[in-house]
Amino acid sequence: MTRLLLALPLLGLAPFAQAESAQSQSNGFVEDGSWNILNRSVFDQRDFKHGGRNSAARNAYKPRSERNGKAEEWAYGLMGSVQSGFTQGLIGVGVDAHAYLGVQLDSGGGRAGKARLLGVDNAGHPKNQYSRAGAALKLRLSNTVLSYGEQRIKTPVFSSSDSRLLPETATGFFLTSNEVDTLKLVAGHFNESTDRNASSHDQGFVVNYSNGRQGNSFDLAGVVWNPAPAFSGSLYSSRYEDSWNQHYLGSTLSHALDDRRSISLDLNLYRTTDTGKALSGRIDNTTWSLVSRYNQGPHGFSLGWQQVDGNTPFDYVTRGAIFIANAVQMSDFNAPNEKSWQARYDLNMGAYGVPGLNLTALYVRGFDIDGSHVDPAGGYAYLGYGKGGKHWERDLEARYVVQSGKAKGTTFSLRHNVHRGNTAQAELDGDQIRLAVEWPLSGAF
Repeated sequence: MTRLLLALPLLGLAPFAQAESAQSQSNGFVEDGSWNILNRSVFDQRDFKHGGRNSAARNAYKPRSERNGKAEEWAYGLMGSVQSGFTQGLIGVGVDAHAYLGVQLDSGGGRAGKARLLGVDNAGHPKNQYSRAGAALKLRLSNTVLSYGEQRIKTPVFSSSDSRLLPETATGFFLTSNEVDTLKLVAGHFNESTDRNASSHDQGFVVNYSNGRQGNSFDLAGVVWNPAPAFSGSLYSSRYEDSWNQHYLGSTLSHALDDRRSISLDLNLYRTTDTGKALSGRIDNTTWSLVSRYNQGPHGFSLGWQQVDGNTPFDYVTRGAIFIANAVQMSDFNAPNEKSWQARYDLNMGAYGVPGLNLTALYVRGFDIDGSHVDPAGGYAYLGYGKGGKHWERDLEARYVVQSGKAKGTTFSLRHNVHRGNTAQAELDGDQIRLAVEWPLSGAF
């Protein structure tokens, strides 16, 4: 099945390829190559309030720092990557490689927590440094590229998160085909994903909520349609072996009212059901979100609704494969049967004489959580959901990008996030302060 999915774009669309394909314009392995270096420094402080209110079963799966009340880390990340061009000819050959290094600057007097910025040793203590590296071989025929190896993936059902110090990676096959201008086909087969603070490549898959036994592979296929700049639609199907089948439908629509005003709609829908040995238990879950946005000059106003229909939380493999609107900084608002709404305001300060500075305020409230019917033998019973769960989150962010000079592209971001809820939902109360500085460097060979 997987081999067939990978071969379809090559066999079916190559005969109809555009005359001026990407491969026909190749200048060579070295000539089209490039390199990138990203320096990133992150300070992350989380103060977990009323940690004792949460159930003992749920708390047992939290990092020790969360149970004790505070997690604080400051770290530096260095990310280097090299992307070769493709050799000339009918089938081009290339290589992409990367190397990542994370260094502890301060662990807050031992308050570093698992799955934050730093890797941890077997005793749960933060490492002074951690690193990993990998590469992927890539082949190109016309406008179709097949990659094999360790790489970063971006799809709604399997996606490499880059929201902490270092990014996730995944190992396997990934194919992207752009033989038709308005249509992109993708397919993939993976046998592991590597978490953001991991240094080893043999830990299987990163699953966000289930503590059930892992499946051994992940397959996906999808199509993205962009018939016009104002509309896009995507459809994906995926299988996490012996755990679940997950399908995704997404669409964005925008319309300019005049040269200063526009409106847009963003829909995301996931359908998840257990399959095979059902290693995470019974799953029958439909989760969707719809966000409307109004822009007027430098101002952006958004309202959104999100809903989970099912007796398990909406779960996903890899940290970044969640495109629903209310998956925000401290909570995904994805509990069993949860409903949630959001209100958001964005301000581009360029209109007020500070180009590059953007301010954001976001509020999300979730309610009607009911996890009382979760499969007691499945992978979600440990979370201890009750009935009548509710919570809210407030996120504030200031982000500035240097516009010119030698530091052009350097980004500073400051976030303050607050989460509060009752004991029938599975998230701890907490306050977060996060300061990040990124300095990118890039060039051609």
